[in-house]
Amino acid sequence: MPSESETILLPHWVAAFVTVFDLCKIRASERVAILSETGSRPVLVTLAEAALAEMSVPFEHVTVPTPPPEPGPIIRSSGASLALTGQADAVAQLVACDVVIDITIEGLMHAKETGAILKGGARILNISNEHPDVLARLVPVEADKLRVKEAVARCKSTREMRVTSGAGTDLTVAMEGAATVGVWGWTDRPGTLAHWPGGIVVSFPKAGTVNGRLVFQPGDMNLTFKRYFESEVACTLEGDHITSVEGSGTDARLMRDYFAGFDDPLAYATSHVGWGLSRAARYEALTMYDKADLNGTELRAVAGNFLYSTGANEFAGRFTRGHFDLPMMGCDIALDGAFVVRDGTLT
Repeated sequence: MPSESETILLPHWVAAFVTVFDLCKIRASERVAILSETGSRPVLVTLAEAALAEMSVPFEHVTVPTPPPEPGPIIRSSGASLALTGQADAVAQLVACDVVIDITIEGLMHAKETGAILKGGARILNISNEHPDVLARLVPVEADKLRVKEAVARCKSTREMRVTSGAGTDLTVAMEGAATVGVWGWTDRPGTLAHWPGGIVVSFPKAGTVNGRLVFQPGDMNLTFKRYFESEVACTLEGDHITSVEGSGTDARLMRDYFAGFDDPLAYATSHVGWGLSRAARYEALTMYDKADLNGTELRAVAGNFLYSTGANEFAGRFTRGHFDLPMMGCDIALDGAFVVRDGTLT
């Protein structure tokens, strides 16, 4: 696998970007901006430029400084970029665009400025901070859209999601009033955001609606730490919040210390719940790349995983820097008693 730092762009990398931009219906008549920060992965910026040039689409650059890290826990894979904080001119430029190709390190999914950009009518494509090989393997197809849209429709008509497993997981989510979004890897509609790779449905529950127990097993994933669990960790949830993290191994200690480092009760709160729908995403991907090569979006989309996440939930009125994405394998997911995932397999 070629290094991403090489100056030669592999043709299939460029072709992948062209395909996704075509799916987004990016046209020469539109105002298109590539948003990056000084710390963005250079090869992704170059690939976006090359793809737009091949499509004969004019574009402009919006490049902002990468902010220095704040004291406290190290932030990874939060989906809440701080690159636009205090950058009023850059935000105004993006609001005036039709298309924003987001190549910030953390992405604009949960950034505070995203609402204004979308309200201006722009559509945002976040290109996840991955090695180009990951993106090229996970070019979305029409079947992904159909599968995700069906899952979104089912979640929106559901009163209760229940997640169980043989290991002892038993989580109940009251779904009435939850905001559900699906991402299939591209967007062609004004005022919407998608990320590539895609293939996932997530619901942001209202406050006080998530209760029960999560029991993580070896082989489940902690994408903030970019590692597979190697020991059992049991979390109790009451009123959306994790009230205990039990376990004697390294995994439990890391989670307890990371939570505590934020000194913020909201860091323990539920952000979103959902499941992966991508047939192309590979479970073993964390073993095949160095940590610096991955954001881990692929693992969120692995078909049949249950994704539980802590942190910011704008639909429950919560914002916090703390964030965990914790895909679990081998679970049953039932919507009003009807299984959509059984023992980690899409039904």
